[in-house]
Amino acid sequence: MKVLMACGGTGGHINPALAIADMIKLKYPDAEFLFVGTPDGMEAKLVPQAGYRLETMKVAGFQRQISLENIGRNFKALAYLATSGKRAGEIIKGFSPDIAIGTGGYASGPVIRKASKMGIPTAIHEQNAFPGVTNKLLAKEVDYVMFTVKEALEYMDKDKIDYVVTGLPVRSSITKMSKNEARKRLGFDDSFTILSFGGSLGAGCINENVAEVIKWHTGKGLAINHIHGYGGMGKDTFPKQMQEAGIPLKSERLRITEYINDMDVCMASADVVVCRSGASTLAELEASGKASILIPSPVVAGNHQYHNAMVLGNAGASVVIEQKNVTKDKMISEIEKLYNDKALVEKMSDTALSLHLNDTQERILEVVDKLVKKAEAKKRK
Repeated sequence: MKVLMACGGTGGHINPALAIADMIKLKYPDAEFLFVGTPDGMEAKLVPQAGYRLETMKVAGFQRQISLENIGRNFKALAYLATSGKRAGEIIKGFSPDIAIGTGGYASGPVIRKASKMGIPTAIHEQNAFPGVTNKLLAKEVDYVMFTVKEALEYMDKDKIDYVVTGLPVRSSITKMSKNEARKRLGFDDSFTILSFGGSLGAGCINENVAEVIKWHTGKGLAINHIHGYGGMGKDTFPKQMQEAGIPLKSERLRITEYINDMDVCMASADVVVCRSGASTLAELEASGKASILIPSPVVAGNHQYHNAMVLGNAGASVVIEQKNVTKDKMISEIEKLYNDKALVEKMSDTALSLHLNDTQERILEVVDKLVKKAEAKKRK
């Protein structure tokens, strides 16, 4: 069986595609895979790194804000669009896939659309509570639509699509370690533990306010362990802020680093997580049952991180603070409230865990099986 996977742009699109491919490989060991993405996106590194073959095509999104630079980008996007269908056809004909699955990103649109028109059984997976433009357009053209959360259905014509809520695959290592074991590994005691980060690049808003939170709880000598990843954006400023405040980057209660390379251990150790609200991160918060303070990024398509965050916020699993409303006093107040109310943290944690679908793999493979049956039926004709 040959499987075509289309994804790209960000880890939020690429990692689910890799996870789905790994699932298929376990059930169908003889399956052959081809990923399609862009030559300059993260997929150009992550897909080959995971051991899969990648074909690339030039495609880009349109910029909505008017500026000379964006006008130039839009002309380039138009040029790519004019050739994307032909390139998608070349890739598909060259590989001859039995089924095709898209997980979003610029390359996903032309490839999955072309595959569907060529009669190849197709499916897409939407990670966010507010669906991306590509998947909105593809939903009516593919055989099956998979959603991470049911809230995404509010933005779809659900009567005209064949859909299933599958959840989002998460790394198995995220749920394997106990809180006590993780804290021992990090050299922490059993005190209240905070994990904060803004992604690999970091987030200025989170760095700025977490710095004040760290100054607050260290200054008061509170029994709080704190792990913070300041990312590339904070490498020139965050360590300097800590130095000026006389706070070490590592101590018996602090671990402050640019990157968090052992996220599974750090996540397991935490009582409360402060972070953005990308779909993969939220799936991991749910799978590990973590209370959280979410600060959605306001500079993402469709403000989808806000919609993602509100799934947890409305359920009572998270405190959601829009970036425009974040202040050091607000952050300290929310942290202090959770620090002083163990029962509330446990309730939020239990609620987060209740949102997790523990049969995500089975649900996704059920869709894959349907695609395979369609492909087999097509071959018999």
